[in-house]
Amino acid sequence: MVLISVVRDYINKMLQDISGMKVFILDSQTVSVVSVAYSQSELLQKEVFLVELVDTISMSRESMYHLKAVCFLRPTSENIQLLRRQLANSRFGEYHLFFSNILKETQIHILADSDEQDVVQQVVEFYGDFMAIDPYHFTLNMASNHIYMIPAVVDPPSLQHFCDRVVDGLAALFLALKQRPVIRYQRTSDVAKRIAQETSKLMYQQESGLFDFRRTEISPLLLVIDRRDDPLTPLLNQWTYQAMVHELLGIQDNKVDLKSIGKSSKDHQEVVLSSEQDSFYKANMYNNFGEIGMNIKKLVDDFQQIAKSNQNIQTIEDMAKFVDNYPEYRKMHGNVSKHVTLVTELSKIVEERKLMFVSQTEQELACNGGQMAAFEAVTSLLNNESTSDIDRMRLVMLYALRYEKESPVQLMQLFNKLASCSAKYKKGLIQFLLKQAGVDKRTGDLYGNRDLLNIARNMARGLKGVENVYTQHQPLVVQTMESIIKGRLRDVDYPFVGNHFQQGRPQEVIIFIVGGTTYEESRSVALQNSTTSGIRFILGGSVVLNSRRFLKDLEEAQRKSRSSATVI
Repeated sequence: MVLISVVRDYINKMLQDISGMKVFILDSQTVSVVSVAYSQSELLQKEVFLVELVDTISMSRESMYHLKAVCFLRPTSENIQLLRRQLANSRFGEYHLFFSNILKETQIHILADSDEQDVVQQVVEFYGDFMAIDPYHFTLNMASNHIYMIPAVVDPPSLQHFCDRVVDGLAALFLALKQRPVIRYQRTSDVAKRIAQETSKLMYQQESGLFDFRRTEISPLLLVIDRRDDPLTPLLNQWTYQAMVHELLGIQDNKVDLKSIGKSSKDHQEVVLSSEQDSFYKANMYNNFGEIGMNIKKLVDDFQQIAKSNQNIQTIEDMAKFVDNYPEYRKMHGNVSKHVTLVTELSKIVEERKLMFVSQTEQELACNGGQMAAFEAVTSLLNNESTSDIDRMRLVMLYALRYEKESPVQLMQLFNKLASCSAKYKKGLIQFLLKQAGVDKRTGDLYGNRDLLNIARNMARGLKGVENVYTQHQPLVVQTMESIIKGRLRDVDYPFVGNHFQQGRPQEVIIFIVGGTTYEESRSVALQNSTTSGIRFILGGSVVLNSRRFLKDLEEAQRKSRSSATVI
């Protein structure tokens, strides 16, 4: 509940103290912040009869003095200018201004000067400048996520804008949690270092008074790391419910768009997947695909029993009871139908793309050695006509990341094979991935073959066997959490910012991945938090990745880097 309840509390405070009919004015970012934490029916209960975007509402001239405007906006210069225009020609009876981050003094003066009709009732900072998609997982939904891969000299303004947005998001998160952390970063990443230093400067110098909360014995830890240290996780197919839906269908702001599926009913053009609003999803989001199938069958059986009992209406009392229970019955019907639709569609994609075979090879590449066997398996799948272009690309990338130093000749053969059998292959993209996230660039022990302890652990796991061949991979963040729990996160690899060191083990750790998180990683964090380690972990990132988004970012970064090289 941690992050979601923080955002829900802010929205409650905004809406419940203002009586009467309201219009809720949001921007393109805060609409996502609200939609993942609050349902439409809950907004209606708070007398919100209209939800509008600030840039579109500014175009309308229609007066609605009977409505009170509750604005929840990011404090950007664009939003301040849009509000300024609104206040000059006010359309609503009252304006209550809530900002999701720290307002500059100049912005407050602009708003005060614009309020000539005295319609502004309050101006408040409510620090909800992040999307709380799960209790321990947040994202910043950044559009130009590829910027983190581009050297600073290529596009300095875009990189500065990227870093500013991350710093804003992290500042809001810690203000919402009422904490000031000790900050560490991944030494090999320039962008992680820059974000860590700018965040520290904001918290300890520029706005030190705002972050001066009651001291705890041991400060929380903010660890800023780079996606390129683990390029493996976003390239793998997923087999647990939440991660699988995102990989094969895509989740945006806890919603899945099913319009492209021909048979989806009008009710299921877009479905909501929220652990707060859907008990079946909450119980099954981290289960594997086989378990989901069995649990959905039980859900359908339970619903059929209830439907059967509702058919047996004989008396007035039975009818009254059915009417009382009808909303719950309809909700259950919608929920059963939603999950059956999703799992049917996932099964169809798995069959069409032969993902059981593809994924077995992916997991072998990620978790086990054996270069010759891997080369043969990848070659066989490249030659198979049923292997899709994106799966071919991912397989060669996974092979390249694992064996870039060991088998350059075979790697070149795979490049040539990929180019000949995949029309969508972008020349040089895999080489660009290796340049960005190859073995020489990485800090962590991605394959468990650098560190003696990890080699021993992998050998033990190999001897013991794995429960499920499709879910044997563990993201690098699992090793990172283990190192933090055991006090073994090396200062030389993850230095502290400034002279703020940590004595003892932190009780709260926020891991921020520049370049984006995955649902496989958020599952690992949730499972870790369910143990009794005494440390609570929160995971955040610039976006939530699936393999398509990761490849799109890679292609965009390659294109930008090439065009800048041409100009130079």
